[in-house]
Amino acid sequence: MDGTPFPRLRLLGQFRLEFGTESVELGRNGQRLLAFLSLRERVPRTVLAGTLWPEVTEEHARGSLRTTLWKLPRGELPLVRCCGDVLLVTPVLRVDVHALTRTALSVVTGCGPPPYRHPPLDLLTGEDLLPGWDEDWVLSERERLRQLRLHALDSLAEVLIAQGRAALAMEAALAGIRAEPLRESAHRAVVSAHLAEGNVCEALRHYAAFRDLLNDELGVEPSHRFTRLLAERLPPRAAAGGHERLPGPIAWPMSTPDGRAHHAPERRRPS
Repeated sequence: MDGTPFPRLRLLGQFRLEFGTESVELGRNGQRLLAFLSLRERVPRTVLAGTLWPEVTEEHARGSLRTTLWKLPRGELPLVRCCGDVLLVTPVLRVDVHALTRTALSVVTGCGPPPYRHPPLDLLTGEDLLPGWDEDWVLSERERLRQLRLHALDSLAEVLIAQGRAALAMEAALAGIRAEPLRESAHRAVVSAHLAEGNVCEALRHYAAFRDLLNDELGVEPSHRFTRLLAERLPPRAAAGGHERLPGPIAWPMSTPDGRAHHAPERRRPS
């Protein structure tokens, strides 16, 4: 492989197979095959054929698998290797989902490179896995990555607050809120970032807005953990209800079934 560029497979945002600067076109079955193997890494032939062609007989599915494998690009190193009855992608294939998973897990487990001189916000807030693909195996993997990203953003915000980098912590926390507006851990991180900078009014306003949103959407109150955060970090009078006099509720973006954002109706406070 000396002097030969490693093949790269992009699954975030769109399917794209690249050799150096060249993009390689694959048919739909080839895309599905390479995407599935890249996400699962090692798959028995029977499982792979039955997953990709579930509506036909086992014999027909295995025949479709053989045809699809034969049509894959051939180079010095094949993209797919056979180990007995198991198929796997070549180790030299660089897959963006693998990079995202490694980065997110390193943040969640605290094994990343502190002090995060360049926090991986771009990677953690990037595009979804294969938008428009609706196969069950894509949907489950997409949700796994979404949850992993959200947990990584929560953890990253906490680390950045501890490092005194409240502005970057706020970026991480707000990215989590954009992805899931009702996620309390992300809202707690925003409040913690405000308190770390001494912005008590902003912290109380954010808490009050989230409390109203939660009540409007689910009919519940913020957790005791959230209220304890305020009680421990604020003067007793402010934590007990100073936010009731704050003006200007915040309208949080809510997700619609088509994936677009709209704003929850504002609740006005009595004068």
